[in-house]
Amino acid sequence: MSLIGDLLQGAVDGALKDILKKPSSTSKRTRRRKRATSSSSATLRQIEKLLRPAKKQTSRKRTVRSRSKARRST
Repeated sequence: MSLIGDLLQGAVDGALKDILKKPSSTSKRTRRRKRATSSSSATLRQIEKLLRPAKKQTSRKRTVRSRSKARRST
């Protein structure tokens, strides 16, 4: 009877250790290396960025507070 109990106790202990053990490298995300761009293409991209016309500011919707202020003043 004690032989079966010892065997069962060993199996339970092993299973508990596996469950309670912290996961090692399985959940960590691997870092991706950035590709090294050649200097000529990088400078060309910077020049193109400077030559590009500036973006116009997009109109923003009025907030509720500003609408109520406008309503009160009229």
